[in-house]
Amino acid sequence: MAVEETLVNTTTRQLQTARDELERSVIRITAPGRLHLGFLDLAGTLGRHFGSLGITLDRPATVVRLRRADTLTASGPDSDRALVAVEKAAARFGLDPQVEVTVEAALPPHSGLGSGTQLGLAVATGLCLVNGLDLSPREIGAALGRGARSAIGIGAFTEGGVILDGGKRRGSDAPPPILSRLPFPEHWRLLLVYDHGHQGLSGPEEVKAMEGLPPFADTLAGHMSRLAVMVALPALAEQDVDYFAAAVGEMQRLLGEHYASAQGGRYTSSSVAEVMEWLEARGLRGLGQSSWGPTGFAIVGSPEEADQLLSEARIRFGDRPALAFDCARGSNAGARIEWLACVEQC
Repeated sequence: MAVEETLVNTTTRQLQTARDELERSVIRITAPGRLHLGFLDLAGTLGRHFGSLGITLDRPATVVRLRRADTLTASGPDSDRALVAVEKAAARFGLDPQVEVTVEAALPPHSGLGSGTQLGLAVATGLCLVNGLDLSPREIGAALGRGARSAIGIGAFTEGGVILDGGKRRGSDAPPPILSRLPFPEHWRLLLVYDHGHQGLSGPEEVKAMEGLPPFADTLAGHMSRLAVMVALPALAEQDVDYFAAAVGEMQRLLGEHYASAQGGRYTSSSVAEVMEWLEARGLRGLGQSSWGPTGFAIVGSPEEADQLLSEARIRFGDRPALAFDCARGSNAGARIEWLACVEQC
């Protein structure tokens, strides 16, 4: 009997120690940005709308820290949206919302990099974990209302890579299913072009713009799907950058023309459009705009070529203070979740 009591007491102390350590711990989540390469079928005549192809980026990223607190607070860039994510997740899953959220870094909002989805998933995942609840990004995304049209952001958070989703089934509120995930080749690069003086469409404006687009022909949807499934993904699997870039560039050209009436041309930002024209004149084919932009991108086959283009672009467009350039890799991993020991200053 004495032995049993000792075992019970030891187990109780261990559980209490684990709880105390959890109370003192901090969780940090790094959520990757992504490029949305466009929708495959905006008509939906076969019962599914959209369908998306996207690339997970190694940078930029959203980084958040959470720990238990006496009240709900948030600080750092995009802290207002972080608070909303906590409140939504707490209400949906019946969790204690009293946490301190610190946004260490945030993707630029409404830039085509998935800032809202990545921030929401990072914050809500952190809240679930500090409350001892382990849910999938898909479950959390659905609770936050993310994945309404595309699951690229959820896929980027979950496992990274190049992602193809199957579109939204008519009448369903669930995020689209992910059909394919392939790694982005290690030696390829992505030249990113930012216009910090411009933002892409979002919220009610985005909904209105989508509703005002011209009809999307079935023949166009079929061509887009063939470009994605029969050219882009096989080229990616074979690490053929020329064919992959050509397929993505053609998809972007067709979509840019379809969206032109809503965004004032193939690109939301006239400055980014000038950079894209300059890159096209140099022979690059894998050019485009992520989502509603303004972020533009170019698919490049080697680090050396990417570094050269980056250097030349910064010199050529140095008189445009709103323009910025970076060279990113594709990320073949999802969000990074770290438990940190909480020291006094945390």
